[in-house]
Amino acid sequence: ANTFMAKGVVPFFKNPLALGSVGLQANDYVNCGFAQADVIVCIGYDLVEYHPYLWHPTGDRTIVHIDATPAEVDANYSVAVGVIGDIKHSLPRIAELATPHRGQMMKVLRDLLIEEMEQHSRDLSFPIKPQKIIWDLRTAMRLEDIVICDVGAHKIWMARMFRCESPNTCIISNGFASMGIALPGAIAAKLACPERTIVAVTGDAGFLMNVQELETAVRLRLPMVVLIWNDGGYGMIEWKQINTFGRSAFVRFGNPDFVRLAESFGAKGYRVERTQDLPGILEKALLDDAVSVIDCPVDYSENFRLTEKLGEMVCPI
Repeated sequence: ANTFMAKGVVPFFKNPLALGSVGLQANDYVNCGFAQADVIVCIGYDLVEYHPYLWHPTGDRTIVHIDATPAEVDANYSVAVGVIGDIKHSLPRIAELATPHRGQMMKVLRDLLIEEMEQHSRDLSFPIKPQKIIWDLRTAMRLEDIVICDVGAHKIWMARMFRCESPNTCIISNGFASMGIALPGAIAAKLACPERTIVAVTGDAGFLMNVQELETAVRLRLPMVVLIWNDGGYGMIEWKQINTFGRSAFVRFGNPDFVRLAESFGAKGYRVERTQDLPGILEKALLDDAVSVIDCPVDYSENFRLTEKLGEMVCPI
C-alpha cells in the first residue's frame, strides 16, 4: 500500500500484492490489511499524510521504519526497528534478509478493490459517477502520462481508483492539502516533462481558485488537458458536513460557462453532455496541441454510498 503522495511507487497491476492507496479517513480494504498484519514496514512515511491512529489504532503492531531521517515520536507509531539511511541502498540489503511474502490473505482484499474499480465501467447514467470518470480517464491515458490532482472529493476517488504503474505519474496534493494546485502543477509538470501528456484533474472550486493560470499555459504554449469535475459546490466539505452533522451549509455556488471561459483565455473548451461522450472528448483533447478545458458534471451522491458501504464493511479476512 502507498500514501497519496507515493502513488505509483507500488505498481498496482505489476505487483499482485498491491492494495492501492491509504488515506481515506474511514474504514477501507487496506485498513483491514493493516488490522491483520503482525509487522508493518513503513518506507519514507510522513505522519502528516495519514496519521497512525487511523491505520494503527491499537498501537500493538511491530513497526519497522525505513527512511533517511529518524521517525517522529507518536503514541500510535512506536518503532521497533529504525533503518536510517538512503532508502535505495537500505531496501536491497533488507530484501536479502527477508522471506518473500505470498500475500494469499491480502488477495481477497485486492480482488474486492479491483471489482469496485470495474463496477461502473459501462455505467451511462448522467451526471457521471466518479468511478466512471476515472475509468475513462485511465483508459484514455498512457501509463507514462502524468496526472496532477487537486484537492476535493475527486482527490479521494483518484487516490482509491486511478491505477498507476510508475511513481510521479499521479501527483496528489496531501498533508496540508491546499486547493488550487492542479492547474499550476500541470504547468510545472509540462515544463519539466515536455514529452509527456499532462492532465490536471480538479473540482470546479479548485479550478476557479487559480483559473488565471490558463493565461500562463496558453502564453507559454503548453499543451495540457484540464478535467473539471463539476458539482456546483464544495463537494468534499459537503461530504464531511453531512457525515458529521447530518446536513450541509454554505457549500453550493454558481459557476461560469467553463467552455466560454476557456475560450476567452485562448484555450479550447468542451462540455460533457452525455456520459458516452466523455471518452471521445478525452481522446481528442489528449491528442490536441493546445490547452483544453473539459467541463464534466459529476454525481457526488456516490460519496455517501461509499461512506455507507465502508461503514458497514466487515473485514473479509
